[in-house]
Amino acid sequence: MSDNQFSTYFSEKSFWEKIKNYSKSAGTTVVYGVLLLYYVMNDKKVAVKTKLSIAAALGYFILPTDAIFDFTPLIGYSDDLGVLLFALTQVSSNITPEIKEKARAKLGDWFGKIDEIELKELESKIF
Repeated sequence: MSDNQFSTYFSEKSFWEKIKNYSKSAGTTVVYGVLLLYYVMNDKKVAVKTKLSIAAALGYFILPTDAIFDFTPLIGYSDDLGVLLFALTQVSSNITPEIKEKARAKLGDWFGKIDEIELKELESKIF
C-alpha cells in the first residue's frame, strides 16, 4: 500500500462521518483499531512520515469501495481490519497507554459496555 494511494481519502470530516454512520456495523474491534490510529496520528510527537502512513490506512477505511465492499454482510470490514492491523503493527511503538485509554473511552461513549476480551485480542496482534 502506497502512503499516498489512500491518504487523499482521509479528512477529519469524512473520518468522523464514517465512524458515526458505520461504527455499529464495523464493530468494536475495527473501531478500536481506527481510534488507536487516529489518536496516534494526532500526537504531536509522532513523525510526519508515520502520520502519512496512518492517513493512508484511515483513508482506506473511509473509502467504501475498497477491496471488499464495506456493506457486504459479515465480511465487509475484514479487508479494512487487515489494513488497520498492518498499520497498527507499524506504529505500535507510538501507541501509549494514554492513547489506548482515549480510544477505550470513546468506544465506551459509543458502544456502552465494551468487551475487554475482544480488545485484548486485537492488542495481542499489535504488540
